Amino acid sequence: MATTSLEAQFVTFSLGEETFAVPVEVVREILDYAEAFKIPNGPDYLLGLRDVRGQGVPTIDLRLKLGLSKTVPTSHTRVLVLDIPMENRTLTLGLVADRVFEVTPFRRDQIEQAPDIGVRWRSDYIAGVVRRENGFVVIVDLARLLSREDASVLQSAA
Repeated sequence: MATTSLEAQFVTFSLGEETFAVPVEVVREILDYAEAFKIPNGPDYLLGLRDVRGQGVPTIDLRLKLGLSKTVPTSHTRVLVLDIPMENRTLTLGLVADRVFEVTPFRRDQIEQAPDIGVRWRSDYIAGVVRRENGFVVIVDLARLLSREDASVLQSAA
């Protein structure tokens, strides 16, 4: 299926029972899970560094960053290596996912804004939500999820 300007391609993955997505343009590659080299005094979600083709790539547990329980690796656990455009640079980051599903197109008119639930909560990292038969897919804006301080810590870890 050819991509038109009316749709965009996303890589879908799970954290627990929930499905998330990131734009395919930011995904460099998808690797099998391997323990990262631990970095002392990093934030709890920073698992450490992973060697990716000769480059030390900081790897995070997105579950912890989102306030979920720590990832328990299985044979389905993968690491998405991402090149995230930030304000004045590109941050290369490994993101641990419980399972990676597919590359899928979403029509722009399918993507809804994050819902207003009537209370304040940090939802600025949600670029959109797509309805599916079996639930929702949350599109994550990683540049918004990672604060300047986070990005600085991760950049210095590399």
